[in-house]
Amino acid sequence: MQDEFGPNFITLTDEDGNDIELEYVDALELDGQTYMAFFPVVEDEDDPKAEAEAEEYGLVILKSIMENGEELLSTLDSDEELNEIYDLFMEQLLEDEEDS
Repeated sequence: MQDEFGPNFITLTDEDGNDIELEYVDALELDGQTYMAFFPVVEDEDDPKAEAEAEEYGLVILKSIMENGEELLSTLDSDEELNEIYDLFMEQLLEDEEDS
């Protein structure tokens, strides 16, 4: 995690050096591990290219890890872990919608 510019937004740099702005959606804990869900931010909603790029990423799920006493965000270790956590987030988001 490079820069934080508010309680709901972060900017990450991918392996190609591209900055990706993400909006925090929700978090959950499973077996002592904290997972966080984000949606890519669309800066210009009238720009179809920007909208397509955001949709390409979809829901971004990262996990919180401690490294050298510092909290970092990391990708998940396997497709199985990703699928399980994605399903849990989708259940949680649907429940939140129904409660609204």
